[in-house]
Amino acid sequence: MSLLQVRDLATHFFTRDGVAKAVDGVSFTLDRGEILGLVGESGSGKSVTGFSLIGLVDPPGRVVSGKIVFDGTDLVAAGEPAWRTLRGKRIAMIFQDPMMTLNPVLRIDTQMVETVLAHADVSRAEALERARQALVRVGISAPDDRLKSYPHQFSGGMRQRVAIAIALLHEPDLIIADEPTTALDVTIQAQILSEVQRLCAETGMALIWITHDLAVVSGLADRLAVMYAGRIIEEGETARVIERPLHPYTKGLIESVPHGKKHREMLAQIKGMTPSLLNLPQGCKFRPRCPRADDACLEEPALAELAPGRRARCVHPHVEALQETLVS
Repeated sequence: MSLLQVRDLATHFFTRDGVAKAVDGVSFTLDRGEILGLVGESGSGKSVTGFSLIGLVDPPGRVVSGKIVFDGTDLVAAGEPAWRTLRGKRIAMIFQDPMMTLNPVLRIDTQMVETVLAHADVSRAEALERARQALVRVGISAPDDRLKSYPHQFSGGMRQRVAIAIALLHEPDLIIADEPTTALDVTIQAQILSEVQRLCAETGMALIWITHDLAVVSGLADRLAVMYAGRIIEEGETARVIERPLHPYTKGLIESVPHGKKHREMLAQIKGMTPSLLNLPQGCKFRPRCPRADDACLEEPALAELAPGRRARCVHPHVEALQETLVS
């Protein structure tokens, strides 16, 4: 049985201007030890999906339908008490802004020790040692001195490393990481990516890595789920999605990455902008920006399995990529 099963998840925001369907019918599964990359442009719904999974959607937003089955328990049906029990211990989240994790008026040792004691029956001395080891794990030197510091005494990158260390304290079953390495330098980023990959392989911890950076996720994730306008529009094994994208949007994202481009070669662009969630286009939500769109795209396509392990929500997928996938 999969660790996490998400079925037709819908999270809407009820505003004065209308209902914004930030997440609209998202479905996927995640096994123990597996890393899923959730990618897309800003506004695609990937971060709201992460907040929904851990039960942290604030008003005027709420999960309106669907199932989030974690280790056999439907968290949507069970409600806040079930989420409260799991958060921090079995499910942890690393936020893009570390100050969503850190309290600015408390020392780091206080915050980390209280996090340990909230879910583990250990002495304060043992909790402090766990905190120290967690800081070392994310590359923080002189951990004893750092534990006595306040968040404002750290750089932005250092605060993010502390937030990541707090998420790793209990070695949870699932970590949801919302672009956590954006503020870090390349060396520390590589160190943290290597560490979470090792933890997933050795402990069976599952990871959802939310990002817009295909270069990072291509070397990290086992599978990719590409989101657009609140929906998953393509999903499959990372290498196959990167090498042979089926959806025109996925292809556009990959072609817009600078890696591998010749000097002075123009980057490809996806024309237009992501649509307003308050006024989504009829049919395929990517239709106004898609070079393959025609009248058939006025009907909303389903997320269908077009090849073994490959799903896409498209009336006109890249046939050449599909044929190569079927042959290989």
